[in-house]
Amino acid sequence: MGANVRHSAGPIRVGTSGYSYAEWVEVGFYPPGTRAGEMLAFYARHFGVTELNYTWYQMPKAASVERLLHLAPEGFRFTAKLTRTLTHEVDPGRWRGQAALYREGIAPLVQSGRLTALLAQFPPGFARDPARRRYLAELLDEFQGLTLAVEFRHASWAADRVFAELERRRVALVAVDAPALPGLFPRLDAVTHPDLFYIRFHGRNARGWRSGELQKQFDYDYRDEELREWTDGLIPRMAARAAQGVVFFNNHVRGQAPRNAQQLMRLLGAAA
Repeated sequence: MGANVRHSAGPIRVGTSGYSYAEWVEVGFYPPGTRAGEMLAFYARHFGVTELNYTWYQMPKAASVERLLHLAPEGFRFTAKLTRTLTHEVDPGRWRGQAALYREGIAPLVQSGRLTALLAQFPPGFARDPARRRYLAELLDEFQGLTLAVEFRHASWAADRVFAELERRRVALVAVDAPALPGLFPRLDAVTHPDLFYIRFHGRNARGWRSGELQKQFDYDYRDEELREWTDGLIPRMAARAAQGVVFFNNHVRGQAPRNAQQLMRLLGAAA
């Protein structure tokens, strides 16, 4: 199967949240001895898109982003997570400057036409209230002109008024597969951008999620029947309402993400 899936309703790119993990050499996704600088080229043989995760931990630099573009083939696409100073550690007096630096850093992706979307992923404690609604609106304004996708972790954002405002702004609501825990954003197939639907698979490790430890939270291996809940129902409905879609697996701990992504591509290919 190719790096992308041709669904009857439109193209769907499947990949993983990040690609540079040393443990993926240990579990056999990357060949023995693969160095970090060689990983993207190998990854791109299997997938047509990746979600840049390092941009959450550190501000992207244009020179580094430019180098990434040369490591993947022309048709390869990227999404990029907003840096944590815009979503998790926001300084009211500095965040606009941080947004400007971020736009500067990802400029090569934008100019190349290979940026599918920016991801604004908010933490579980980011509940819906007037101050946070105002901040979100101002943040979206700062990135006007770019395609944005927003992931909420707090269930208070699962409201028709929120979806209607995202639709008005042409911002994609991220659909999530995560443990069905009280207070967490639910699994939905809402589409708020006519050009894009965006899905993230975090795994269903409820005990790990409650622990708050990343190594436990995202340690999960999807079974075919769990993925079929998406390929046989949710994804076809979303694909019918958007021109294209991206799907990412974030359960990276023991190399489950690339394996599950390939599983999903196989199931989507069979269902198309």
